[in-house]
Amino acid sequence: MEISAFRPCSLSARRLWWTALLLVAAPLSGAEMSSSPLAKSMEQELNILEHDLVPLAEAMPPALYDFAPTSGEFKDVRTFGQQVMHVATNIYGAAGTVLGEKPPAAMGDGNNGPQELKTKEQILGYLRGSMDYARRAMASLTVANAMDEVDPGWGKHSRLFMANVVLWHSFDHYGQMVIYARLNGIVPPASRPKK
Repeated sequence: MEISAFRPCSLSARRLWWTALLLVAAPLSGAEMSSSPLAKSMEQELNILEHDLVPLAEAMPPALYDFAPTSGEFKDVRTFGQQVMHVATNIYGAAGTVLGEKPPAAMGDGNNGPQELKTKEQILGYLRGSMDYARRAMASLTVANAMDEVDPGWGKHSRLFMANVVLWHSFDHYGQMVIYARLNGIVPPASRPKK
């Protein structure tokens, strides 16, 4: 069987396969010991998130950062810009919990980011900063500390669980942001055909 014939049926299955391969192969390949296989795997997951999320936030024109759908079941939802700030705020919060420290950026009220951020560039800067901070959190993970209990303020969880909050929560909102973009005729960069 050729290696190219193995194609997991979903992105989640591919991620799981690569994570398992990394955990098994990294110690055998003489990889650097300064970064754990777990940290490398979580950073790969973060890279996938960043690859999808940041270009979508960049693709939305500044005037549409105030856009929120109004028809159907969209009453009182966040605007596109508020979605980006909410995602970044939660990334900062979860990453800070993983690291056991207060996040370096203002969190604002209600997990919605600092109210003084108004422009697209300010909001993008906040999002990019959260990604950098999350990268530091992912790099801190090892097999030895991944199951250490931490408390984000809503119950005790493992450091690994909180690192995963960065990913799944962000992708939940990424899906909402995709809808906002497509309602405005913008195809998300991650969904555009490869040239």
